[in-house]
Amino acid sequence: MGISYVWAEVLGLLITSFMLYRSWFAPLARLPGPLICSMTRLPLMYHEFHGDRRLFIHSLHMQYGPVVRVAPNEVSYATREAVKEIYASGGSGYDKSSFYSLFQNFETGNMFSTLQKDEHAAVKKQFAERYSKIHVSKPEVSSVIQENVDAFMSRATERLGASVDIYDLLHCFSLDGITGHLFHPSGLHSQSDPKDHKFMEELSYSSGLRRAYFRHYFPTLWWVYSKVTGVTRRRGVSGLVDAYVLKTAREATVDPHTVLDKLRTADARNPQRPALLSASECMDHLAAGIDTTGDGLCFLMHHLSRPTPASRRVQEKLREELVQHPGKSLDDLPYLDAVVKEGLRVFSPIPMSFPRVVPSGGRVVDGVPLPGGTIVSCQPYTLHRFDTDVFPDPDEFVPERWLAAERAAERNQLFFAFAAGGRGCIGKHLALLEMKLLLRDVYSTYRTRVAPDMVASMEQDDQTISSRPKGRKCLVTFEKLNDF
Repeated sequence: MGISYVWAEVLGLLITSFMLYRSWFAPLARLPGPLICSMTRLPLMYHEFHGDRRLFIHSLHMQYGPVVRVAPNEVSYATREAVKEIYASGGSGYDKSSFYSLFQNFETGNMFSTLQKDEHAAVKKQFAERYSKIHVSKPEVSSVIQENVDAFMSRATERLGASVDIYDLLHCFSLDGITGHLFHPSGLHSQSDPKDHKFMEELSYSSGLRRAYFRHYFPTLWWVYSKVTGVTRRRGVSGLVDAYVLKTAREATVDPHTVLDKLRTADARNPQRPALLSASECMDHLAAGIDTTGDGLCFLMHHLSRPTPASRRVQEKLREELVQHPGKSLDDLPYLDAVVKEGLRVFSPIPMSFPRVVPSGGRVVDGVPLPGGTIVSCQPYTLHRFDTDVFPDPDEFVPERWLAAERAAERNQLFFAFAAGGRGCIGKHLALLEMKLLLRDVYSTYRTRVAPDMVASMEQDDQTISSRPKGRKCLVTFEKLNDF
């Protein structure tokens, strides 16, 4: 018993010494942040598993400033200087952290899960052209998007004045859009086909938040759990989407302008490519496409539909621009662009931190020297709110801020809805085109209002990196307007 007591004292002394080192003598010791976070990652893990990491990180910035130590080896920033260094230095910034390994599919990597920036660039080169602004604007590509917009309009306005669940419709719209871009004419038609609607339900009504973090922090236990239960997917329980992507990637006939056609070209050129690499890539694009466009539009249209003078004013100004310039290119509609951009700022569908790893040898990030291996990140939610000189009244929805010349460069530098640098969101131009085409067709002809029976919560509900309405429902009504 005496020997056991001695060993317990030794172990306690070692743990105490380790904690004191982390708090007072480690290279990050002088950075602001809660003392407990300097000692252990447990507080951050707690908030991750409970789905409020975004708000926890933001609260720390509001309390401690633009640079915060959020864990013994992790620092969060809220400055444009940090964004430039972490995400854009050398073109692509620092390598990703192991967190991104969660986004493999079929036990196979893809561009998003690739950690090293050089490898990422090589993978991206194989299909990046399919997401360029020039490509998505081609008639054969944009016409597929317009068909989906028309399908949305038909469903949303078939019973004017009745409650319509746009959470459901917009996620169908975005699923049909991304699968059309990937696989046309073998994409899904969830807006009109009940069988395809089940794919949207699997993706947009299930949650894999705790499962993902469990897999990240306890990989050995996850391996055992997955072998015993057979559960390997990030979210969903039936595997409908997995089966669809695998079958389509292997067998479907697709048009030459699709992403899958480009991936098949890469497969043909390199027989050594992993057999499931193209399927993993397509699965990642599909999940990202439905989350960003579907949730971004849902939050935005709900806000525009609120019974407030400010929301009515935005609808009226948007309609005025659209009706007075019916033949103009989307790029020549500045108020429409401002509305979309403000929606993505206030309701970023991907609001969470994007972790990167400081290269070996260390770097200086916004004046702070950091040792190699330190995890660093910025999150859109905080970048879009922290600097109130750049974003006055940051929680207010004010599209006009994007039309002002003053501090325009700073606003754009802090706009992080699509991340930044060489590893920013590859689907940016596709998402913007989808959003603008749909909003143009809705608000040039209709007024939307929050439905009287709408009681579901529209609070942002964080997933692993994305965020969606907590109530998974958004009821609005459509009212047809006469021309001016």
